[in-house]
Amino acid sequence: MGHGHGHGHSADTDRRRLAVALAITLVTAVVGAVGAVVAGSLALLADLGHLLTDAGALAAALVASILAQRPADARRTFGLGRVEVLVAGINAITLVAVVVWVAVEGVQRLFDPAEVPGLPLLVVGALGLVGNLVSLAVLSGGDRRNMNLRGAMLHVLGDALGSVGVLAAAAVLLLTGWPYADTAASLFIVALILPRTVGLLREVGHVLLEGAPRGIATDDVEAALMGVPGVRDVHELHVWSINDRRPTVSAHLVVDEATHVRCGEASVLDAAAGMLRTRFGLDHSTLQIEQDDHVDHEDHCH
Repeated sequence: MGHGHGHGHSADTDRRRLAVALAITLVTAVVGAVGAVVAGSLALLADLGHLLTDAGALAAALVASILAQRPADARRTFGLGRVEVLVAGINAITLVAVVVWVAVEGVQRLFDPAEVPGLPLLVVGALGLVGNLVSLAVLSGGDRRNMNLRGAMLHVLGDALGSVGVLAAAAVLLLTGWPYADTAASLFIVALILPRTVGLLREVGHVLLEGAPRGIATDDVEAALMGVPGVRDVHELHVWSINDRRPTVSAHLVVDEATHVRCGEASVLDAAAGMLRTRFGLDHSTLQIEQDDHVDHEDHCH
């Protein structure tokens, strides 16, 4: 069997970024809650809903990043790397729920607009935007390949856009008194956040269903393995990922009987594993070397 291992950005650094963003989000949520109660604003309530789900999302992401570093054991031979993927999915689902709730409330207010004072909206929106931008700056320096971190960033981005919407609604209310400004801002937030959230959910589902990692085509991997000197056939090829930073490949390689497992200075196994690592970034590989007569004794997956 051939195995390789690789490491990306520092997991400790990502955890620290999540912890700092969580602290900022909690402070911002307290300010938003006070403003929402005082103003009775749907936009502020939408923003507060995002902030509260953000705090839960960041806390869950922080716990997941800690669990993901635990070593594999006899019961969980791949470790707990998938916890980050699961948490990213849960965070996306909660954000969808909040967005749908805000959309329903917004449509209802189109028929029965509420009076919302502009000044509290302006103050709370400005404070919220500052907190969101600081959190985004902290998180954006982390590993962009980390689905867990990206899920947390999506929540914070939603809040930042929400704060911008709140500020816009406050400006319109102060300048024109238009009663639908707050509702329009909340629906605008919904329109911006929902597509990104659905996209993250699709990514999570793809990983959990053992789909090939983004940017890696299995046909290209098969062709490259066939190009390794000594390889006559490739079957049982599977490319998947434990999480979005650990792409993995397994395959059975039928080798030339005369070549067997030697090919010049390197074995067929070493040559194939090295090619997968350098060309596709597949550091984690499990390759079985076979000869022609072995194929007839296998049960093949379909």
